[in-house]
Amino acid sequence: QVQLVESGGGVVQAGGSLRLSCAASGRTFSRYDMGWFRQAPGKEREVVAAISWSGGSTRYADSVKGRFTISRDNAKNTVYLQMNSLKHEDTAAYYCAAKLGAGILSRDPRLYNYWGQGTQVTVSS
Repeated sequence: QVQLVESGGGVVQAGGSLRLSCAASGRTFSRYDMGWFRQAPGKEREVVAAISWSGGSTRYADSVKGRFTISRDNAKNTVYLQMNSLKHEDTAAYYCAAKLGAGILSRDPRLYNYWGQGTQVTVSS
């Protein structure tokens, strides 16, 4: 069982930066692949970025490549999402999620078992 708590959301002007954090409970955090997903009103939940249990593999949505960076600190049971050059279209509720690491790092939200409550990111244009 993994419990996830996101923080770091807020309101920022276009072109600005935010760093989201996701703190995980439990002693087995290092066994889990982690993902950041987002959902805007009226839209489906979509992947933003994912990182393997070891941190050795990462994947990004095309829309955020070069602007966002996912990382993790297994000693602190925390995964981060550094968001730079934010755009209005990045406005959404952001969620972190976990799945046991096995095989290919997935960007499919249906394969993630544990979810945080979400944190709102609003980018003003």
